[in-house]
Formats: sequence, C-alpha cells, structure tokens
Amino acid sequence: MTPGAIAIRALIIGFIISFAVITGFAYTTLLERKVLARLQHRVGPNRAGYIPVPWRGGEKRFLGGFMQPAADAVKLFMKEDPTPAKVDKITYNLAPMLAVIPAILILAVIPWAPAFRLGPWRFTPYFAIAPGINVGVLFILAITSISVYGIILAGWASNSKYAILGGIRASAQMISYELALGIIVLIPIMMANSMNLGEIVEAQRPFWFAFIQPLAAIVFFIAALAELQRAPFDLLEAEQELSAGFNVEYAGMRFGMFFMAEYMKMISLSAIFATFFLGGYGGPFVDRFPWLGFIYIIAKIIGCLFLMIWIRASLPRLRYDQLMGFGWKGLLPIAVLNFIITAVLIVMAEEGTLAPLLETIRGFFIG
Repeated sequence: MTPGAIAIRALIIGFIISFAVITGFAYTTLLERKVLARLQHRVGPNRAGYIPVPWRGGEKRFLGGFMQPAADAVKLFMKEDPTPAKVDKITYNLAPMLAVIPAILILAVIPWAPAFRLGPWRFTPYFAIAPGINVGVLFILAITSISVYGIILAGWASNSKYAILGGIRASAQMISYELALGIIVLIPIMMANSMNLGEIVEAQRPFWFAFIQPLAAIVFFIAALAELQRAPFDLLEAEQELSAGFNVEYAGMRFGMFFMAEYMKMISLSAIFATFFLGGYGGPFVDRFPWLGFIYIIAKIIGCLFLMIWIRASLPRLRYDQLMGFGWKGLLPIAVLNFIITAVLIVMAEEGTLAPLLETIRGFFIG
C-alpha cells in the first residue's frame, strides 16, 4: 500500500474506533449507574427511553433507561456555561481538551483483532489504528502522562484557590502512582521481550500474564484506579476540603468534557490492562474466526469496567495522607521488588541456571 492509502485507512479506522469509544463512554455512565443501583438495592435510571412490552395484563418496561446518556448530553448542552471573571481564557478553554484528547490517543496502538482480510484491505500484523509500532508501550506511557497537564492547567486557569489546590492535589496523586504504573508495565515487556503490543498479546497464548504474574496485574489495576482518580482514590472530590476540585469553576459542556475524559480513560486503561495481562484479543478459535477478537477484548474491557464500579460501591474514600503513603510506601516498593525478581528469574532461565536451582530446592524440601 502507498503511504497515502495507509494514512486514509488509519483515519477511517481511527474515526470508527473513536466513535465507538465516545458512544461507549456514554453507556459506561449508564452501566455504572445501573450496577451501583443493583449493588445498593436501588432502581437506577429507568425512565428516559424504554420499550413498552405487554406483560400479564399490564406493561413491562424493556431496556428502561437506555436513553439516559442522550438525556444527560442534552441537559449538559442546554445548561448555562458561564466563564468566571479574570480567568486565563485560552488556557481555561484549552484544559478540557487536554484532558479528553489523551484518552482517545491511547487507543491508537491497542490491538483489537488478529490479522485478517476485508475486501482489498489486509490488516496486518493485527487490527489497530497504528499497527506494528515497536515502541507502543512507550507511546502509551507518554500519552497517559500528558493528561496531568489538563488537570493542573484547569485549576490554575480558573483563578480560584479551591481549583488550584484541587489541581495540585490531583496532579501530585497522578504523578505518584505513575511511578508504580510505569515500573509494573516493564513486567509484560520483559516476559514478551518486546514493546510491541501485538507481540505482547501473542506471548500470552499459552497463559495470560495475569495468571503468571498476579501481583503485577493487581498493582497495575490499583495504580490505574489512582491514575483515573476513581474511588477509593477520588480525593479531588473531597467536598469537605476542596469543594469539587480542579473543575469547580467549570459548567455545561466544558465540565462535561472532564466527565467524558474520566470515563473514556476508564475504557482506555481497561483496554491496556486487557492487552497487558488478559491476553488482549486472544481466545478460543480466534485464528479461524478473527472477528472473535473484537468480542473477546470488548468482553474483557467490560469485565474491567464492572470491577472498577464494584470497587467504587464497596470501598470508602482514603484520606490524602493514606493515599500518598499507600502509593510511595506500598505500591512502589512492591512494583520495584517484583520487577527485580522477575528480571533475575528471566536472566537465570535464559542462562540455563533456573531449572537446576528449582530442582535443588525441590529436592531439599522433598528429600
């Protein structure tokens, strides 16, 4: 294919995936409200949009609430969107975009299905917006680091003490947990011997890395929750101290963009977790039917989203000193120690000294 054809195909695939994720963001909010309602013995959204079905002399509401995301979007568009006095207008308007854009850019390197052919187009080595990038993991780490700028700039540009304190607190939290996140990402890189996400997925064909490295998977998931500022790490919404955090001076659709960024990052980080530790698009019969890859990875993403919502419904919010102490004194040492042990074991296995050592240990305990 010519460079022009490759660029056009990437634009088309990027538009399709971005549209799917934006739609998925809307229905992730509905999923969260429905799951939280079920876990807390409430009803949840059931009015905005339903299909009336005759049922035993009455009427049963099928898919009750499925239009709630659309109703929320209309409400946000119709709400007054004032700009506070003495704000830095350029930065104030740019900050919501800096929060949303990285959440979409992450998806550029995520593998969604194995190689397949569709008409004149052949998607190799796997289906993605930008397939075959050898430094895909570095791309993800770089893009996730950008989102902190949207938060700190939103707090600073709002010309509010509450907003700037919320921005500083949120950025300190994100930077602290990025250390553990960045170190634990080295585990799948070492095990697959590649930073290409497609090769990381292929390396998990025998066993998912979550089974081989459960501690690394747990640390990654917890650090991702803190990076998302989801419960129990949602300190930016500690109303007693900071009003509503860095976005307190935003309203209408500009506030909605921060809301959108949170849920889109939930989807993106769930896709990354599924790729690194749950085998990505891998699953039974995916070699014969490549379209199953889309189903497998979407199911894994929905499972991760459900777990995030379940944690929000179950655990209380941490204090800020507990949150920072847990990141620096808990997750970071565990991530470093796990990285060192894994690196030593991989080198020993390559040098051929691991098997004799395991046999010696086995003989010591059995004999």
